[in-house]
Parts: sequence; structure tokens; C-alpha cells
Amino acid sequence: MLRSQDILIALKLSIPAEDPALQSEGPYSDLARALVLSPSEAHAAVRRAKLAGLLNAERRVNRAALLEFLIHGVKYAFPPKRGRLTRGVPTAHAAAPLVKLIDSEGELPPVWPDPEGEVRGESFEPLYRSVPKAARLDSKLYELLALVDAIRGGRARERALAEKLLRERLAP
Repeated sequence: MLRSQDILIALKLSIPAEDPALQSEGPYSDLARALVLSPSEAHAAVRRAKLAGLLNAERRVNRAALLEFLIHGVKYAFPPKRGRLTRGVPTAHAAAPLVKLIDSEGELPPVWPDPEGEVRGESFEPLYRSVPKAARLDSKLYELLALVDAIRGGRARERALAEKLLRERLAP
């Protein structure tokens, strides 16, 4: 059964990296460090993602399968919990690239709760607990995670725009 960190791993591996250690041939410890996971969590997540068909045997992303799951399944498998007003990191339509495309004037932005965050908004549970820290380490990963959150918890227009942008970024 998939866990949310498996999606985090697949998203990270879908980003072309200058550092080959973060791709299929690199050690799990490098991948884990980039995602603020333990090496055993990274190894288990890769194993589950392979079983689900999101990664192949060489740890390369099956982009078509990942895209299909993100568009049609992630909001059901990992629905976000929304909560109280908190400080955190903007996500979904309040983060790049959607923040430039959607006017949400007067609304509280959805944020991943994080004591180091600089924005006050409505708490939006991240896909996995290490997401805010991992997003700070990689802006491309941050954008993918924000798009996934727009699908997980956004309105129809936000979901449609997020789907279009994910298709552009993850096209096989």
C-alpha cells in the first residue's frame, strides 16, 4: 500500500538533478537527506513506489503512472486536513506557480504549519511531515508539491490549472 512519502520520493526523482546522487544511481542516504527522511524511510518508500508501478526497477519514474495517480487518485488517497490559523509555508494556490495565476484576495492562504514559515494562513496538512523542510531545499520540488496540494484540496479552477501545469512538468 502506498504511503504519502512514496509520492514525495517519486516527485523528487521526477526532477532532473545536476547531482546524479539524487537520481537512480545514487545512494539512498543522499535521497533521504534531500527529502529530510531517514535512509530506511527512503528505501522503503522506493520499494513501495516500485510495487505500485510509480518507479521502475532502476528507480526511474514511470511518469505516465505518476501523473495519472496525481490527477485522479492523490486527493482520495491523501486528503488534506485543514485547521486553524497558523504560521507556515504557503502551498496550493498561494505558492508558485499558481499564486501568479489565481487571485485569492481576501482569503487566508493555505500553509503547511512550520515554525520557520513567514506567512500566516489556514493550516493545510502537508503530504508528509518533512515536506516544508524538503521544499526549502529544492524550489522545483516545492512547485510540484504545491501543485499536488492544489489537486488535493483546491477548487475546480485551481485543480484544472494544477493538472495542466503538472502535465507540462511530468509529461512522459
